[in-house]
Amino acid sequence: MGRDLSALFDPKSVAVVGASDDPAKYGHAVAAQALRAPDRRPVHLVNRRGGTVLGRTTAPSLAAIGEPVDLVVISVPGPGFEAAVDDALACGARALVGITAGFAETGPLGLARQEAIAARVRAAGAVLVGPNCLGIADNTTELYLASDRFAPGGIALLSQSGNLALELQLRCAPHGLGFSRFVSLGNQADVTLVDLVEDAAQHDDTRAIAVYAEDFGDGRAFAEAAASAGKPVVLLTAGRGTASARSARSHTGALTTSADVVAAACRDAGVHLVATPHEMTVVLAALNAGRRATGRRTAVCTDGGGHGAIAADAVEAAGLEVQELGGAAQEQLSRLLWEQSAVGNPVDLAGMGEQNPHSYGDTVTTLLGMDEVDSVLLTGYFGGYSAATGGLGGPAADSGTTGGGSALAAGELETAHQMAGQAARADKPLVVQSMFPDAPSCRTLVEAGIPVFASTEDAARALAAMTVPEAVGPPGVRLLPPAAPPVVEVGYHGVRGLLSAAGVAFPEAREITDEAQLLAAADAFPGPYVLKALHLLHKSDAGGVALGLPDRTSLVTAYREMHARLGASSYSVEAMADTKDGVELIVGVNHDPRFGPVAMVGLGGVLTEALHDVAFALAPVPAERAEQLLAGLRTSALLLGVRGRPAVDIAAAAAAVERITTFAAAHPEITEIEVNPLLVRPDGALALDARALLA
Repeated sequence: MGRDLSALFDPKSVAVVGASDDPAKYGHAVAAQALRAPDRRPVHLVNRRGGTVLGRTTAPSLAAIGEPVDLVVISVPGPGFEAAVDDALACGARALVGITAGFAETGPLGLARQEAIAARVRAAGAVLVGPNCLGIADNTTELYLASDRFAPGGIALLSQSGNLALELQLRCAPHGLGFSRFVSLGNQADVTLVDLVEDAAQHDDTRAIAVYAEDFGDGRAFAEAAASAGKPVVLLTAGRGTASARSARSHTGALTTSADVVAAACRDAGVHLVATPHEMTVVLAALNAGRRATGRRTAVCTDGGGHGAIAADAVEAAGLEVQELGGAAQEQLSRLLWEQSAVGNPVDLAGMGEQNPHSYGDTVTTLLGMDEVDSVLLTGYFGGYSAATGGLGGPAADSGTTGGGSALAAGELETAHQMAGQAARADKPLVVQSMFPDAPSCRTLVEAGIPVFASTEDAARALAAMTVPEAVGPPGVRLLPPAAPPVVEVGYHGVRGLLSAAGVAFPEAREITDEAQLLAAADAFPGPYVLKALHLLHKSDAGGVALGLPDRTSLVTAYREMHARLGASSYSVEAMADTKDGVELIVGVNHDPRFGPVAMVGLGGVLTEALHDVAFALAPVPAERAEQLLAGLRTSALLLGVRGRPAVDIAAAAAAVERITTFAAAHPEITEIEVNPLLVRPDGALALDARALLA
């Protein structure tokens, strides 16, 4: 059950502390916005000097108002913030919005002040947004407490950047997109991003949630909230390209970056991760259409070969397919179009639109009705005829055929309505790329919820956002298992023992410290043997591994040579696994400070870092998800059998991944753990090496 934020978004009354007549002060901008809906609820302006602000008489203090105030916005100099918070709580405020800066963002002392304030607010049963934020707005309740206006619509915008929020609003406007509410996150001293996502998920007038965040706080809780929102969540974040600040001492740590962690969390939670405000707008426009493709088969419809070829490339680059249409489908299109039209896919009208603009709508309608088509992209000149007669500069405006141009424009508008109706009935995505996206016919499509873009790559990205991933299935973040009794020693054989108890298979092994113990180990199980020098970070790189030692004599010889060279305190004698027909994988878990345990699976062995063929997911990873990760590797064909080699036991590998990642998730004191290699053969999976690091 999420926190009650009703007083934040639909308060009974509002007060702006720090309201000012000085346009240079933020208290002026917030007060002006607050007064946009004076009849919805009482709005009180507070200025310690009294007087008037924006023609309204102010109160010198909250207490002077003489009645309780539900929500208080505080925009005062830093030294007066605590006193303003105390006054607000004394007046019965259930919600506060802290504009004032100078807290956690300034360092430890500021953080201590901020934590003390948040504790007082919580103790009073109130909620606080900020401090160091730019306000909030809710178009559905006529609550305007930010410096700028946000066009009404169905997007809840939760942002740590005010300027980015303004840019998103400007970019969304041409697509007919608006906002149900806006929240500037600020320092998240009390109300967090997770709280706001959970509340937006329950908000009937919010259809999608857009987030710009630099600090997730509890990243796993964010992923869980997004996965259970029941609405699209689109995330733009910064700093994904830098490695984690902790020192990485394993392959897993070295290969795991912040970008990998965020991307894994988004995939698991079903969050649409974007890289720029422009891309966020494209995805939001796509999701606003409401239609989803259940497959990746895209039909491209064009009125020129060049546009069709470019669009087909862009669609495939976005992860979709442009398959040749079947014979029956091509015959159906051939009867509809003229002789020179191409009907394979892309479907090229080849100039027929100039003779009959209804051919656009007829072709799109036919494609949307085909069982072998999951989505349609219309690309090229559509919009140009109505652009010409509408004064938007279409080439036909200079053609000297005014009457003909008017007829073409009218036909194009008619077919736009036809396409809009058919797209709604077909329940399949239709996306349009037009040279004239502002043309009347294109605006008709936008008003009907059909995304229209000027660039081909945007149209392809939109289609990808509208396509339900086939392999991943419904979003979900697996709950962490209960914490197990903490591990205090993570030596090589200790880790092997713990993982063995968790169900991970290892070869026979003995730890030895001298030659007598070496011989006893050789008697415990038959050769061939493996000898490993322990307590080395990367044993293979240091020459601390000897493989395939056939008998006791060769084992002793290898031990004497290795010990003379390395002088390790102990060694491991192990049964040599049969590596024939096997594939070496790596399975690791890294504890991220924001998202908790993050799993990595990929091609293992000594070339792990060089090949960097790995995939990530939030741990623990169930076996079915592990199989999907393995199938997505660049080298996944090796698992299926190549050049006469048999397929390996992928189910056994996936089961091992589940056991390793579940163990790691239950031990937060282990910062890094990895099995490398995990040998997967046609008859099962065997862990050949393991290491772990304590916090």
